Amino acid sequence: MSSILIAEDHAEISSFIDKGLRANGHRTTITADGRQAWALAGTGAFDLLILDVGLPGLDGFEVLRRLRGDGANGTRCRRSAERVCGGRRRRSR
Repeated sequence: MSSILIAEDHAEISSFIDKGLRANGHRTTITADGRQAWALAGTGAFDLLILDVGLPGLDGFEVLRRLRGDGANGTRCRRSAERVCGGRRRRSR
C-alpha cells in the first residue's frame, strides 16, 4: 500500500481522486495549499505526490522546484488542465 499526497484546491476534484485511490488500497493525505504541500512532501512520508499546478500559496511547479532544491528524489505526478509529459506541456484533448 502506498502513501499518496494529493495537493488540489478544488474539493470536488481532490475528493474524486481520493475516493479512487482509497478504493484501490492506497493511503492518502489531502491539502489545498502549496505551502502545506511542500511542508508535507518534505517529510519524505509519501511515495507519490499529485500536485495541481494552480495551488494557492505555492503552485505545483514551485513545490517541485523547492523539493528538488532540498535534495528530494522520487516519483512525482503533476496534474492540471494541461498534461505535463516529458517536460513539455501539451494541451489535454
